Amino acid sequence: MAWVVLVLSGMLEAVWATALSASENFTRRRPTVVFLVSLTLSMVGLAWAMTSLPTGTAYAVWVGIGATLTVVWGFFNGSETFTWLRGLLLVLLVGSVVGLKVVS
Repeated sequence: MAWVVLVLSGMLEAVWATALSASENFTRRRPTVVFLVSLTLSMVGLAWAMTSLPTGTAYAVWVGIGATLTVVWGFFNGSETFTWLRGLLLVLLVGSVVGLKVVS
């Protein structure tokens, strides 16, 4: 169950990172509220998962999921430019996250 919560928390990290950017320095209400709610839920989930998983592994997986999804979202909305090298590096990042799960 800790892994499920950790993955969901990592996904929420991508939500709050995207909302933070969209909040325009907290001047836009809706993205600011989405940021605050998703940040809180993401941190609570990470903290809960860390009660069962090693801290370093949990944090690396959380960051890896959040960073990957944030960049992929950027590819889709046009704020990030896709290159094959960036795609390869994201595949390596995801592979590392899966690897951490396998060896834990």
